[in-house]
Amino acid sequence: MLNPDPLWYKDVVLYQIYVRAFCDSNGDGVGDFAGLTSKLDYIESLGVNCVWLMPFYPSPLVDDGYDISDYYDIHPDLGTLEDARAFIDAAHARGIRVISDLVLNHTSDQHRWFVESRSSRESPLRDFYVWSDTDQKYLDARIIFTDTETSNWAFDPHTHQFYFHRFYSQQPDLNYDNPRVQQAMFDVARFWLDLGLDGFRCDAVAYLFEREGTPCENLPETHAFLARLRKFVDENYPGRILLAELNEPPEQMSIYLRDEFHMAFHFPLMPRIFQALKEASREPIVRTMEAMAPIPEIAQWCTFLRNHDEMTLKLLSPQERAQMWDYYAPDTRMRFSMGIRRRLAPLLGNDYNRLLVANSLLFTLTGSPIIYYGDEIGMGDDIRLKDRDGVRTPMQWNDQPNGGFSSARELYDPVIDDDTYGYRRVNVASQQQEPGSLLNAMRQLVALRKKYRAFGRGATQFVEVGNARVLAYERAWNDEKILVINNLADSPQPIHLAKYNSHAGWDVLNLREFNFPPRAQLEPYEFLWLLLSA
Repeated sequence: MLNPDPLWYKDVVLYQIYVRAFCDSNGDGVGDFAGLTSKLDYIESLGVNCVWLMPFYPSPLVDDGYDISDYYDIHPDLGTLEDARAFIDAAHARGIRVISDLVLNHTSDQHRWFVESRSSRESPLRDFYVWSDTDQKYLDARIIFTDTETSNWAFDPHTHQFYFHRFYSQQPDLNYDNPRVQQAMFDVARFWLDLGLDGFRCDAVAYLFEREGTPCENLPETHAFLARLRKFVDENYPGRILLAELNEPPEQMSIYLRDEFHMAFHFPLMPRIFQALKEASREPIVRTMEAMAPIPEIAQWCTFLRNHDEMTLKLLSPQERAQMWDYYAPDTRMRFSMGIRRRLAPLLGNDYNRLLVANSLLFTLTGSPIIYYGDEIGMGDDIRLKDRDGVRTPMQWNDQPNGGFSSARELYDPVIDDDTYGYRRVNVASQQQEPGSLLNAMRQLVALRKKYRAFGRGATQFVEVGNARVLAYERAWNDEKILVINNLADSPQPIHLAKYNSHAGWDVLNLREFNFPPRAQLEPYEFLWLLLSA
């Protein structure tokens, strides 16, 4: 049964799934909805209570599904609309919500709207997209895929005009100055909400409008449209959510959470977690979180460590970015655009304790956490694959051929098969049998994150423990107060806890009383979650 609380998203633990990569039910080498449904026992056993599905629509897959050619159907490799509906219904029966991507900014160049738009300058759908006689407009708009694109304009030889695109040239931007485009996207949202989705992760929302002399990001017109979309959802589908994907500076981020989105990915925080672990210093996290503007009580951040994209370093300074590349991506093949195309385990050196302290930060800092499929077992990546395909490889279920993902001879992408992260060594089946495995540790963190509502709803107060290598903070909500202490270093670290001498504590991770000594020592990457008495 679904949690009826309208603020369910404040207490949720999300799980991101690439349908193509999760489970192949029919032996064609591609994951599908039927396979996904068959793995609901596993998803439920993780304890997560919301699944985010990456794009599953018909697409030529130039951008792995973010180039949509039909908003109203399922990619034939992945099944049918009925298969999707069956998955949503089965997930709901287990109390698991389902959200998916709503790609607002652009379509595929194979979408019928664009095919018609480029057929003639007189086409009735010509103004569904942004056309120009010159490629010298909107020059202040940054190029996002700098590795492959040299301009935000592409020339169409049939109509002898240029069309605008912020991502790949095969992804023309929609023209949001056209009211028909706006209505078309409302219609798409209605279709999927009627089918049963619990909301959307809204892709690339900062770029919807273009204005000369601006970076074409975060424009007032964009905010106005998104506020209308939020009102539409709240009035017609109460209890459904909009989650914003926008990688913007802290001063911009909070604006979107006023009356536009229920949630937003905490892009300013994410790279600072990795910077803090690199430097063994609390300062990057504290500085970033203290710079964030307050958000409404009903809004929520969505915290994450990794996902299907590169680990973006856009918000860092050039010097910081270079240092992060040198440390986390010494091989240039690991880099993509302004980020790093690696999974979590390789980024953190496959260090079990380091992985766990990173997840301690994920689960206890402000916001609702999201886990990328496979990171709960420490999957690796394949930097030989193009683009970001190396972090989108098949899920590793067991030590059987293809990691139990598929019976096919050939897969959409090869399963990881190296000595460190290969499916024979890293898989769900083996870790389910090991009490101390990463998978079982992650299940414990998920359960505790859901048990204590202070993590989802409470204020965050940083605490000084006399050591800059240790990040400590209190999470408090109503009569619940939890002290979280994280050793960010690979060496033992002393801490001062004298201020808590009058408290009794309960170690929720180890289920034992904790008596606060004036001084204590944390082992390398050790973390404590301590429930404080009144």
